[in-house]
Amino acid sequence: MSAARRTVIAIDGPAASGKSSTAQWVAERLGFRHVDSGSLYRGLTAAMLRTGLAPSEWSAPLLLAEGHHVSLRPEATSFRLELDERACEEELRGGAVTANVSLVARMPEVREWVNGRVRNAGSEHDVVVDGRDIGTAVFPDAPLKIFLIADPWERARRRLIQRLGRRPTDDEIAEETEQIVKRDAKDATQTVQAADAILLDTTFLTQEEQVERIVALARAVTHRPHGT
Repeated sequence: MSAARRTVIAIDGPAASGKSSTAQWVAERLGFRHVDSGSLYRGLTAAMLRTGLAPSEWSAPLLLAEGHHVSLRPEATSFRLELDERACEEELRGGAVTANVSLVARMPEVREWVNGRVRNAGSEHDVVVDGRDIGTAVFPDAPLKIFLIADPWERARRRLIQRLGRRPTDDEIAEETEQIVKRDAKDATQTVQAADAILLDTTFLTQEEQVERIVALARAVTHRPHGT
């Protein structure tokens, strides 16, 4: 199949809005591959942390010099981020990477590097891509663009349940909410809804419900029958 016939579903939204897990599930339902653009930023961050250089000294050229360590390996329904050809999910989701990934993602040269690799993935496979500027900068012609939002408190609650494996206390949620609001402020310039994106507020939706809505929209725009 030619690259021009590949289908891209773009899912954008702020941190902890459920983009990645929702996109993965949607990709599985549609028979597409999921591309988590955020994993590339995390991969570069992790690679830079391995050098031992203090984040205050990081620059775009130094980060891009570490880019050869970072790769996306296609799997059945996703692309797996690897560092030096090895999976490193625990490292990517660790506190050090999380604390510094916004610094990396704000660098225009780094964003262009990431966007190029995401476009390459989208040229070879039908994909569901999640991130913060997928529908505006990376795939502005995507046939379906979704912008996920949720109340910061609910986003904090969901993130803590995922992280802790239990129901968090109100104090824990309050502290996490504060961090999410700060992260939103840092990422504001990258988290922009495309003019033709469909806004989906998931505050009162289960993940299954939001996946069902996106899958239905995707089938409508791609003319794929139910069950394919």
